[in-house]
Amino acid sequence: MPVPVISATVAAVILALQLILMITVGLHRVKSQTNIGVGDDPDLERKIRRHGNLAENAAIFLVVLALAELVGGSPVILCWVGMAFVVARASHAIAFSSLTGSHGESGSKLFVLARVIGAFGTFASGLFLAGYLIYFLNMA
Repeated sequence: MPVPVISATVAAVILALQLILMITVGLHRVKSQTNIGVGDDPDLERKIRRHGNLAENAAIFLVVLALAELVGGSPVILCWVGMAFVVARASHAIAFSSLTGSHGESGSKLFVLARVIGAFGTFASGLFLAGYLIYFLNMA
């Protein structure tokens, strides 16, 4: 059985991003002395939300990417969809670096745009990957 190198690479990048986001939550908790929940701290809330949002989207995407790779999907297609997912998730994390992107407060519209790119890119890459796997399995 071939090693799913593309999926492993995407997983490593996503894990690095996940760890960075996890550390930002932990450091904020120490600084604000908020051990459980968010208190009345919108900055802590957005950090938790961006960390959790990555976690809830990454796992299923990586499983399906690995399955598509293991059944013989096109490495070029899988590499592109994997890169699109990474860019989307990084864009979403950037958006949630600001209360503008996470809570709609006034500020740079670039954070709002990054959130749209992140959300749409995550949806589009996941939908494409699911469709591609179903198509590939029916054509094999």
